[in-house]
Amino acid sequence: MLKTNKTVKTLFIPIIFFFISFLFVPLLCMFWQSIRMGKTFTLQNYVEALGSAEIRVAFINSFQVSFVAAILTTCLAFLLAYAVHFTVMNQFIKRLLQIGITLPMLLPTITYGFVLIYTFGNQGIVTKLFGEPLFTIYGFNGLLIGYVLYTLPVAFILMQNSMQYIDKRFLLVSTLMHDKPSRRFYHTVFRPMIGTIGGAFILTFILSFTDFGIPASVGGNFDVIATTLYQSMLGSIVKFEQGAVISVLMLIPAVLGIVMLSMLERFNFQYKHVSQSELVKHRVRDITFGIISLISVGVIFVIFSTMIIVPFTKGYPYDLSFTLEHVQNVLAEKELTKVYVNSLIVAFLTAAFGVCITFISALLNVRTPLKGRKSLDFVSMVTNTVPGMVLGLSYLFLFNNSSLKGTFLIIIACNIVHFFTTPYLMAKNSLQKMDPTWEVTGELLKDSWIKTVIRIILPNVRPTIIQMFSYYFLNAMVTVSGVIFLVSTSTMLVSTRIKELQHFAKYTDIFVLSIFILCTNLIVKLGCDYITTNKEKTKGL
Repeated sequence: MLKTNKTVKTLFIPIIFFFISFLFVPLLCMFWQSIRMGKTFTLQNYVEALGSAEIRVAFINSFQVSFVAAILTTCLAFLLAYAVHFTVMNQFIKRLLQIGITLPMLLPTITYGFVLIYTFGNQGIVTKLFGEPLFTIYGFNGLLIGYVLYTLPVAFILMQNSMQYIDKRFLLVSTLMHDKPSRRFYHTVFRPMIGTIGGAFILTFILSFTDFGIPASVGGNFDVIATTLYQSMLGSIVKFEQGAVISVLMLIPAVLGIVMLSMLERFNFQYKHVSQSELVKHRVRDITFGIISLISVGVIFVIFSTMIIVPFTKGYPYDLSFTLEHVQNVLAEKELTKVYVNSLIVAFLTAAFGVCITFISALLNVRTPLKGRKSLDFVSMVTNTVPGMVLGLSYLFLFNNSSLKGTFLIIIACNIVHFFTTPYLMAKNSLQKMDPTWEVTGELLKDSWIKTVIRIILPNVRPTIIQMFSYYFLNAMVTVSGVIFLVSTSTMLVSTRIKELQHFAKYTDIFVLSIFILCTNLIVKLGCDYITTNKEKTKGL
């Protein structure tokens, strides 16, 4: 490997300074705030918070609904991923499943609640079909459905990615040995997936536990910890110390989750060679999983169809005649179009700067002998642990009296840090698979390290960079919890503007803005996927 040079050190120092300034210092500031009472420092804030019946109930409620949602999501994600990789059901259904399940990822979570209201509420589409509401959508029921919709795409992608590396030859061997179906399933599919199943459960639990968007719309009187934190900071009576304490307490499940994930590592194993053996057709199995897949995608389409239908009707649910009036009204409002433009600016800059910081971090870690480079793995672990609301609140405490307050810069920095882990791991995994002698060869040929990176490494990792850009852009467009405490009137985003429109019951405007986000994210995602596919085909040729 090449020698450490000044260029490498010059890149490493600002990266570390960025994470110290926008991750560790804000978190320390938040912890400092949690032990303050006036000008004194005490643990009384924690005593009062733990003694508060309201906070205890919110924690218990959050735990209950998140636990149930995580179980349901993990089981459903496993079944759907199994349908894709271990059945011979129709290829069109498989493709439809892979697209349909990921649809909710393109929308803010706060929108989920409103589409649930218009689907299962008193005047909802499903209610109209059955003549009466099937259940109360506010409270536990609405949160449960919303959390499953929110976390299912993530769990499904995680399961699907792991299942494609399971060697299917063992299924054939087990069949030839006349093993019972239950034994065959356990040893060839379930056992290799235990680590991923546990990881998916932990991840979905943490995402549900810390989400703010869904409780903000359908939480009702069922208090959860995210809305309690919001009320502490932006309610009628601001309680900074209590908000800081709640933020610290919200880190506990996430930290425990990381510990459990490290324990689950021992269940992971690798095959020396993965073969793609043909699956044996089984009519009953294939039809059953085909039906499960169609029902799952159908439910998602039905729920989110209200978002498409309502804005184009004159007065849902009483006048269903088609109109473009609502869309035209939104486009005519300069304030609403401004927040959409703001979202585009923030998403693009987050993606551009995020890719630069993340890729350089992975590059320094994997392709250089720099001392201290493993600290970037620690940064990745921390950013994966800290919830968006907690990170945003820590920024509020640190930058409240500075010129950065309410600026695009602070929002972009928060997004880059919040979503750092996944793009970092994508880049790291890609760089690790490349020939480790490229830099040494370039050095022997008197090429600088930067020239080697630009000429050789970047062209080979370009598809990964495009996917990193897509990930940052999509998440920056839909995030609510990470920026709810950071926006101002001049930097309002679509996702946070939807929260304000809720107070004025302007649900039609909410759906129009949600459609804008959906279309924007679809264009970016499909465009990035198209570019990536073409690059891979060209590389193959």
